[in-house]
Amino acid sequence: MQVTYNSFLPTYKTPFGAVTRQTPVRFTVGVQTVTPVKQIELCVAHDGQWDEEQALPLRPISPTTYTVTFVPTQVGLYFYYFRIQTMTATVYYGCVDGGYGGPGIQYVLREHVQMYQLTILKSIETLPQWYRDGIAYQIFVDRFNNGNADGHVNAPKANSFIYGQLEDRPLYVRDAQRAILRWDFYGGNLRGIMAKIPYLQRLGVTIVYLTPIFEASSNHRYDTSDYLKIDPVVGTLADFDNLVTALHQAGMHLILDGVFNHVGVDSKYFNQAGHYETLGAAQSTTSPYYPWFTFIHYPNDYDSWWGIHDLPTVDKEAPTYRDFIFGKPDSVIDYWTQRGVDGWRLDVADELPDDFIAGIRRALDRYPDKVLIGEVWEDASHKLAYGMRRHYLEGGGLQAVMNYPLRRLIIHILNGTLTPAEWWRELMTLKENYPASTFQFNFNNIGSHDTPRILTMLEENQQRLRLAVQLLLTLPGVPCLYYGDEAIMLGGKDPDNRAFYPWATADQAQIQFVAQWSLWRQRHAWLNQANFVPFYVADYGIGYLYWRAAQTILVVVNITSEPRTVTTHDLKLSGIPLRLAQAIQQCLVGRTFSGEQLRLIENFT
Repeated sequence: MQVTYNSFLPTYKTPFGAVTRQTPVRFTVGVQTVTPVKQIELCVAHDGQWDEEQALPLRPISPTTYTVTFVPTQVGLYFYYFRIQTMTATVYYGCVDGGYGGPGIQYVLREHVQMYQLTILKSIETLPQWYRDGIAYQIFVDRFNNGNADGHVNAPKANSFIYGQLEDRPLYVRDAQRAILRWDFYGGNLRGIMAKIPYLQRLGVTIVYLTPIFEASSNHRYDTSDYLKIDPVVGTLADFDNLVTALHQAGMHLILDGVFNHVGVDSKYFNQAGHYETLGAAQSTTSPYYPWFTFIHYPNDYDSWWGIHDLPTVDKEAPTYRDFIFGKPDSVIDYWTQRGVDGWRLDVADELPDDFIAGIRRALDRYPDKVLIGEVWEDASHKLAYGMRRHYLEGGGLQAVMNYPLRRLIIHILNGTLTPAEWWRELMTLKENYPASTFQFNFNNIGSHDTPRILTMLEENQQRLRLAVQLLLTLPGVPCLYYGDEAIMLGGKDPDNRAFYPWATADQAQIQFVAQWSLWRQRHAWLNQANFVPFYVADYGIGYLYWRAAQTILVVVNITSEPRTVTTHDLKLSGIPLRLAQAIQQCLVGRTFSGEQLRLIENFT
């Protein structure tokens, strides 16, 4: 028996990808068999409702082709496969192992079947144009630039140390239990960022994303002490207001990091060490903050993030905490958004209940043209966290997530640990699973404060680094550069990836290279509304096509180190309209591509 189905192609499934509730979805399957077909069924179940699986019979439209239309009635995920019964056997057809879309495989046993995903949305998101057309830059504030004329560090914290030279590598000083004894600071501050706005403009940056800036004990400030106060090490409230004004005057926008899952053990809310005058939860059960935390044995045994006792976990169901973060008119979200913040990135979004995220979104939606991004490391369309399916992207929640899956694809394809065919299938699966608005405007990155530096990941190969930058700036999504990657900074895991920006020795050629590609992206903002289809070239190349009306852009990358000449049989152009596929063949066949080279061809048709 031969079964033919491909979830990526309109011949077999239409419309493509995620759809809103009540949208008819047509499935078509080809079946060729010696034994007469008895029945073919689309077997589909809503996520978690496995006992209510529907079996919809397909009707023949030719001797070997069968079709059925399914109308999803619930928001969320549906999963489906096909059951083909002949007079002598029953076979099942599902996706390949790993949950990837595209062509599937046959299964003999039902319990072995991997099911295809169908994403159903409550509503289609519209993201602000400044975000859709933007190029972002992530700044780890302590490590970027000191704006004080004499270079002094603002308000040094007790029991911390300041590096002797800015060139010193980051280092943790830990005790025998691996707890950090002294937090280290270089002295980067808000004035330093403001002083470098001309540099950011030169680099093509239009969005600045800052790691946390609220008062905390650590240098990274993911252990918030006071959500309504700027950490004195990075500056004052006036410095913050001045930075917001300067960024807006420069045509830039600001995204802040919201850390709402946990606080610092010595925060004003927990106040274990009694540093704050307020009565903290660890000091008395009569504290107004006591209901925010879960104590196992009061006061020293409590829920904390990943068991790190410096980070007590907040109970996100606590009504007063919800009011404080987003529910009341003077909430944290309101306070800072009213001061000019343009968007928020939610730290560890997996730890935040869906309705908590929705509450933040509702608060943010009271202000025009704001964006809400989440930290999710996997495909966020089907993420399971603590045994629960998350509904980040179905409407009214997150508008985008940090695109770590794309980062992984870029690194593996450039290092040769992923084949072009695998790259194509995985990228197409993301496109199919995500809402179109998410795929087009995800918060893309090739590195962050939580990952080793991209150049380190690419085995210090600077040509691969250039390819990674080109991919970041030409693929769908909002590109976000991690500070210093354009300066050819190296760095392993935290804290090595958080060195101070090397202003005196930054690689100017690489900076100019990044700036040129950023400018190219800005001049091609029409890509955000264009059709996009990736393809691959035998076992040595990847490519993708954008088209809209008479405009086309073709990108091809030879990922190997050897020159390759394209032949007709090399091009795998599934999903590209015939006219454009023929034009690609005419354009590429016979061309030779140097090793580790990206070629961009505009208006080739």
